[in-house]
Amino acid sequence: MTTPLQNGYILTRNWRDTKDGSEVELWVATEAGARRIVITGQRSVAFVAASARDAIEAVARNDASVELTPLPLKTFGQDPVLGVYVRGYRTMLALEKQLAERGIALHEADIRPDDRYLMERFITAAVTIEAEDGDAATLVNPRLRPGDAYRPSLKWVSLDIETSAEGEVYSIALEGCGQRQVYMLGRPQDGDAAPDDFDLVYVDDRSQLITALNNWFRHYDPDVIIGWNLIQFDLRLLQACADRSGLVLTLGRGGTSIDWRDHRRRDNYVFASIPGRVPIDGIEALRSGSWSFASFSLEAVSQELLGEGKDIDDPYSRMAEIERRFHEDKVALARYNLHDCELVTRIFEKTRLMDFLLERANVTGLQVDRSGGSIAAFTYLYLPRMHREGYVAPRMGRSTGESYPGGFVMDSRPGIYDSILVLDYKSLYPSIIRTFLVDPIGLVEGMLTTDPTASIPGPLYTRFSRTTHCLPGLIAQLWTGRDKAKRDGNTPLSQAFKLLMNAFTGVLGSPDARFFDPRLISAITLRGHEIMRQTRAWVEAEGYDAIYGDTDSIFIWLGRRYGEADAQAIADGLVSRINAGWAAKLKAEFDIDSFLEIEFDTHYQRFFMPTIRNSEMGSKKRYAGLVVDDDGKEELVFRGLETVRSDWTPLAKRFQQDLFRRIFRGEPYDDFIKSYVRDMREGRLDGQLVYRKRLRGKLDSYDRTTPPQVRAARMADEHNARTGRQQQYQNGGWIRYVMTLNGPEPVELRRSSIDYEHYLEHQLRPIADAILPQVGGRFDVLVSQQSELF
Repeated sequence: MTTPLQNGYILTRNWRDTKDGSEVELWVATEAGARRIVITGQRSVAFVAASARDAIEAVARNDASVELTPLPLKTFGQDPVLGVYVRGYRTMLALEKQLAERGIALHEADIRPDDRYLMERFITAAVTIEAEDGDAATLVNPRLRPGDAYRPSLKWVSLDIETSAEGEVYSIALEGCGQRQVYMLGRPQDGDAAPDDFDLVYVDDRSQLITALNNWFRHYDPDVIIGWNLIQFDLRLLQACADRSGLVLTLGRGGTSIDWRDHRRRDNYVFASIPGRVPIDGIEALRSGSWSFASFSLEAVSQELLGEGKDIDDPYSRMAEIERRFHEDKVALARYNLHDCELVTRIFEKTRLMDFLLERANVTGLQVDRSGGSIAAFTYLYLPRMHREGYVAPRMGRSTGESYPGGFVMDSRPGIYDSILVLDYKSLYPSIIRTFLVDPIGLVEGMLTTDPTASIPGPLYTRFSRTTHCLPGLIAQLWTGRDKAKRDGNTPLSQAFKLLMNAFTGVLGSPDARFFDPRLISAITLRGHEIMRQTRAWVEAEGYDAIYGDTDSIFIWLGRRYGEADAQAIADGLVSRINAGWAAKLKAEFDIDSFLEIEFDTHYQRFFMPTIRNSEMGSKKRYAGLVVDDDGKEELVFRGLETVRSDWTPLAKRFQQDLFRRIFRGEPYDDFIKSYVRDMREGRLDGQLVYRKRLRGKLDSYDRTTPPQVRAARMADEHNARTGRQQQYQNGGWIRYVMTLNGPEPVELRRSSIDYEHYLEHQLRPIADAILPQVGGRFDVLVSQQSELF
């Protein structure tokens, strides 16, 4: 009889100890709906040096479940190891603590049963299920194998709540699973008409709010819950509301509750595990996908991505308006609440965030809702491969944070240039790992061998085994996957592969990671230095000047202005010769194949490299250029300059963009500067003078220095306290203020005249003084001429 097969995708996973061993619980999305999978009777395993057998037996003499088994594995120190098997994972943790007190290291005891079960089978997220009773709601001990192509069609719900200033829940909005639902505390006001575009249900008290929410989740059964600051705000306040009402918040499948865990290092930060459902916070998800915004508030992100924002867009008056609507216009409050849900849904759709998260989980083996986690992903993928090479992992926390060289940064040549080519190496650090076989166990084996032909020499007298390694093969697998994803047009998957490959280098350089070794990361970064120096030598041998280089990019001045086609031809020639040069050089010197690949990135028709302020030395990581596409459309590109920095005003950003555009085009700029300064001084640009800065600590933590944003925030909250409003800035956040003749004042409370000379000296002058000397101009002359009119 053939066992039925099902394709699945793991949504959540957990474990619990039972009398028969650890039990692994998986919730898996399948074509037929969500299935609960239970794997029973799992023994926890860790590893210890065989020389510690007597000590372990002495500690565990009263626990018959502890079993020691010799294994064909060894530590990095070449000690043979025993497998330590116990019935429950909590027993393993207790044993680890007892042994640590005796100075005995238990390797890999931190690997949870669910991770151990899946990683050793090379299962990440997509999975193939073999079960005779495949239609059952719960599958017990089916056979699981790695899947690949299957991606589920998930049911989402966007959740948002509105509360009082004290955190008391007023309403709950839900948008998804074909529903647009709001639950509202209280009774409708006289004359309120029921909305015809969403369902609005009134409840008498907060216990009914929680009951209604529990019932909604049980009935509509979403796979994913999305929101904005979902876990740290909405779910936490809903949990507190349920607790005060004497109820259980049962948002998990099967009527299960949320499992809350505190972050070990971040105060007042929690994780929420919901069986069978994936909670995704939009802020964390965007950050993990390398999205960047000046502010991650829902208002700011939705305005930038969607061109619209919240119904109440003034954060200063938002709380007062919510209170007014709750007491006077509950339908308007419900509509506002639901609109926030819809904004979050549209942001997820616009950015394809869910696609990215699903692809990332299938690449890394981490749960879909996991943010960050590059160390955990490295561990998940590397450990099973390492075991098959005969090694167990080092203990966590064994290394100190020794320093190592960073990326290569070439001294720059400041000035304005015609025709700058930028070539960069495709995933330079991962390609170094592949080419030179940089690897944790490869370093161990390479340093042990006495046969120089069996290893590849690296920087700092390191040697890497030619035959025993895992990371180069893992990088090759990810690289191939990324190339295929790009060919298939699967941008989220391509991005997931790219981020993971690049993150692995950072893991080797992180003291928090179990594989941290300064020799490993130095073997990558110093090899990068060698590669960039050699690249510069080849470029200069072709008759061109390298004016700057940064980690994996080189900026090449062609000596005069070239059209796009001619510049592209030069770039193609350089790329071909450099890549061929590496292939020949590495085969001759090391007898290895080169995976180094330099590519054409950009041709800047005009390019500006500034000096360090108040210096004649060229700056680093700061430049601007003019790019022209095939249709003749111009684009200004800024890196590290005021235009792309959130702590500069719109006044400065617009000034820099317009000034640089004129200079790059060779247009007159004197009248522009004069008129810009005149318009500012006459108050026509007041709307562009607002600073927006982040308060990175609590207000009372600023004692030695008081930066302007803190002064403005204190002024605002002192006013809030006097007028009975909620204080906005005590615990940090973002403040908007202007500089006046009496110092910084919050936008909402400005009483003094604006200090225009402050903006002239601290916003406009630095920008002008950076570029005008390059074209024979002087800002002070233009401004002094302008000042005669005032």
